[in-house]
Amino acid sequence: STSNKMSKRGSPYLRKALFQAAFIASYYDPVFSTYYQQKRAEGKHHKVAVGAVARKLCHTIHAVLKNNTPYEIRQ
Repeated sequence: STSNKMSKRGSPYLRKALFQAAFIASYYDPVFSTYYQQKRAEGKHHKVAVGAVARKLCHTIHAVLKNNTPYEIRQ
């Protein structure tokens, strides 16, 4: 599909916090920065790419909390 929209369900405060964290992670974390650059190379808009990074960040946070392990930067 070409016209996917982000769901507005859930906490707007959590969504804003995730986007702010994803924006910073897309510049300073090598894993998320690579993912952001990959999405931009695909022709995605900046905000769409940050949304993809936010989703990846959410999955990473969930895995860290579920497995009770510290976050390690892997390249």
